[in-house]
Amino acid sequence: MMNNTDQESLLVQKGVRPTANRLLVLRAIAERHAPVNLLELEDKLPTMDKSSIFRVLTTFRDHDVVHAIEDGSGSIKYELCCSTSHHSLEDMHVHFYCERCQKTVCFEEIGIPMVELPEGFDAHSINYMVKGICPRCQSHTT
Repeated sequence: MMNNTDQESLLVQKGVRPTANRLLVLRAIAERHAPVNLLELEDKLPTMDKSSIFRVLTTFRDHDVVHAIEDGSGSIKYELCCSTSHHSLEDMHVHFYCERCQKTVCFEEIGIPMVELPEGFDAHSINYMVKGICPRCQSHTT
C-alpha cells in the first residue's frame, strides 16, 4: 500500500494539489484494493459529504488519478491509476463483476485485448467486464 508521501507524490505527478480532502479520498480508494463506488466512499469517509467526495472523484478522473469503471451494477466504481503519465489503453485491465455479491474484482495481470477499429475511430478507453459468480459465492451454494 502507498504511504502518505507516495500518495502526495502521485497527486503532484498528476497535476493535482494534495489537499486534505483529496488525500482522504485517495487513501480510502487505495486501502480497498478493489474498485469502490461513491456510496462505499461515503460510508468510509463520514466526515466528508457526498458532494465533496464527488468533486474529488471528478478531479481525479480529469487528471487520470483514477479509472472509472462501469460494471453494470448501476453505479460507477473507481480504482487508482498508478501509471506515472497519462493513462493509456495499455494500462487497462480486465474486471470481473459477481452477479451475486455485486463485488468487482480487478485482474491487473490480464490486459485488455486490443480491438482493431475502422479508420477514423480513436479509442480513449475500454471497459472490459466479465460477469458471473465469484468463487466465494459459488462455495456458498454447494
